[in-house]
Amino acid sequence: MNKIKIFMDLTRLNSPIGVLLLFWPCAWGLTLAYYFSRETTLYLKYLILFFVGSVLMRSAGCIFNDIVDKDFDKKVQRTKERPIASGKISVLNSLFIAIFLCLFAFIVLLQFNLLTIILGMCSIIFAFAYPFMKRITYWPQLFLGLTFNWGIIMGWTSIANVISIEPIVLYISAIFWTLGYDTIYGLQDMRDDEIIGIKSLSIKFKKNVKFFVGTCYSLCIFFILMLPFIMETNKYFLIIASFFIISLIYQIKLFRTNNPKSCLHAFKNNNLTGIFIFLFIFSFTIS
Repeated sequence: MNKIKIFMDLTRLNSPIGVLLLFWPCAWGLTLAYYFSRETTLYLKYLILFFVGSVLMRSAGCIFNDIVDKDFDKKVQRTKERPIASGKISVLNSLFIAIFLCLFAFIVLLQFNLLTIILGMCSIIFAFAYPFMKRITYWPQLFLGLTFNWGIIMGWTSIANVISIEPIVLYISAIFWTLGYDTIYGLQDMRDDEIIGIKSLSIKFKKNVKFFVGTCYSLCIFFILMLPFIMETNKYFLIIASFFIISLIYQIKLFRTNNPKSCLHAFKNNNLTGIFIFLFIFSFTIS
């Protein structure tokens, strides 16, 4: 049972919000492509495959991140008990588990067309570069946004087998979404990060963080609302869109820079935002 607990902590499977934030963009891109194809069986099959892939890759990504950050994690109150930082599992064993998970993820990736496989392999560059970004730039959240939302492009190409303007607009929107929610998340560790020299947008914009997050979320909304006009669909889209817009406004009102629990609560609320955006895009298929 102790080994199972260490594995769950190592892969963050005991905190599924990360998996969901990786999966929802995949589902958005896939659903956007489904609007044009209407291939229901293939859509449902790929939805399951993308979920499994999200679980595997997010778990492997967490392990790699913890290996790279093990010395930093020891100095941060929230992360010092992580398995690698606390010495509960060795770096070598952790790396073996990460490779094992990546192999399974690669098997899942092989179920798609060649373009999607190539895009999936390209995403590895972003995924493994991200942990180093916080050492050299105050914009590591930008690299996280590029990585976590790559599934939009892959979801689209898995059915459409070509890149088009629709998923690109959605991808840009999702990057701003990630810039906002990960800035909120980073507020939890801001004081420790400043002491040990970690860079983040939470630190860069700490004096007007709500304005920055609000700007990111506003741009996210702007680009998402471009989709119905580009696709010429769903005249009732503003009614459906109001749900995810309200959820983003709620987050901005909820979090407090001096209250880590409020930041975590606001961050986790993004699962609900992801669901609402999914329903918004899915509504195109029944319009």
